[in-house]
Amino acid sequence: MNRILLASALLFAALSAAMADEIPPAPPAALPATKTPEVKLVEPHLHIARSNAAGHARIALTFDACMGQADERILSTLVRERIAATIFVTARWLKRNPAALAVFLQNPDLFELENHGENHIPAVDTPTLIYGIAAAGSPQAVKQEVEGGAAAMTAAGIPAPHWFRGSTAKYDLSAIGEIRAMGYRIAGYSVNGDGGSLLGAAITEKRIAAAKDGDVVISHINQPTHAAGEGVARALVDLKMKGTEFVRLEDVEDMGDDKTTE
Repeated sequence: MNRILLASALLFAALSAAMADEIPPAPPAALPATKTPEVKLVEPHLHIARSNAAGHARIALTFDACMGQADERILSTLVRERIAATIFVTARWLKRNPAALAVFLQNPDLFELENHGENHIPAVDTPTLIYGIAAAGSPQAVKQEVEGGAAAMTAAGIPAPHWFRGSTAKYDLSAIGEIRAMGYRIAGYSVNGDGGSLLGAAITEKRIAAAKDGDVVISHINQPTHAAGEGVARALVDLKMKGTEFVRLEDVEDMGDDKTTE
């Protein structure tokens, strides 16, 4: 009996060893996943000096010309009504819109042209996505976006720019410091007029027409097929009828947060 038990024990041990050779070793315990640090983005505000005159609000209209074509509904209204504005142009937009550029240059009393970058890339020096758009991702790429935009402007006969507004109007603080070191003020805003040109005409008109003394309005002048442009054009007339004073950024004192204009 003892011999049988001993033989059974030896057989079980042999089978266990054989099975152990076939079973893969357990994977080592996974190391805790390292979370990619989130990029802190800011969307700076900008205000201009108020008129402080009852019924005579002072506002600065700013328009981004990102890509695409000029919105003649807005441009013709600005010229016809003699309304001053600051236009932020990209190198890409300049290539496609020589006729609109000629109108801007023919009306230097109305239009101040400033830098919106070379390729409409967000001026953020850390890799991230903003509204699905890849940011510049490094200080060198931020510098190229800014300087490339300025070079295209001067090549087109535009005076050297002093203001910069990046794609999406969002930045990280380190990129703000880099852009300021290049000699630029960074143009925030206080009223988002057209929601990136994606709002309807009625809400766009209401937003812009409600601008108050000292506000800086941002809208777009490069989406002629969007309903927002119709609302922008109507709001310009609404504001003029109220006795609004329209100024360019170069005309008045201003104050921006996040050290964008200091």
